[in-house]
Amino acid sequence: MKKLYSLILAVLAIATVSYGQDANAKKILDGVSAKVKGLKGITANFSIQSTTSKGKSNGTKSGNISIKGQKYFLKQGKTEIISDGKTVWNYDGSKTVTVSSADDNTNTLSPQNLLSNFYDKDFTYKLVSSAGGYHQIEMTPTDKRKNFEKVTVYVDKSQNLITKATIVDKAKNTIKFSLSNLKTNVALSDNTFTFNKAKYPKDIEIID
Repeated sequence: MKKLYSLILAVLAIATVSYGQDANAKKILDGVSAKVKGLKGITANFSIQSTTSKGKSNGTKSGNISIKGQKYFLKQGKTEIISDGKTVWNYDGSKTVTVSSADDNTNTLSPQNLLSNFYDKDFTYKLVSSAGGYHQIEMTPTDKRKNFEKVTVYVDKSQNLITKATIVDKAKNTIKFSLSNLKTNVALSDNTFTFNKAKYPKDIEIID
């Protein structure tokens, strides 16, 4: 589930990148990038729906996220993922915290990968549609080692932000998520993005 949650942050906090050969997609995403980079902080509620390649639903999960630059805090039920941009703390909601470097899992679509312009040369882009209230942009990784096959993002025209996305992995499973109650320019303390052992069970196990 950690990778699944990371996708939410990744597409919301999209940074300035090169968007392949589609000038229309580049113009739209450049606008999103410029807006996000100028914000103090972002908070939002999210909903995730996961479906297998055979069309069987794995249910829907919801939670909330906070983003400040490359830092993020995600909470879904008792599960939490915290990152200060360098370290990631993954709390399982019980008695275990797994600690890893934000630079780990270079083949996944993590927030750090996207925010550090890792896909400058790794994606091609095309604008699929601008009908209705969204620009629909399809992103395909050029590196076939990535564990996802295609990412489709939906840019809300009124907010100039990505508020929906669909990810298809190599096994043809699909993850759809949407953001709601999205607030921008929120003042967020740096303490929000640092693991504080005192807030968790006394017998918590930390694995790094």
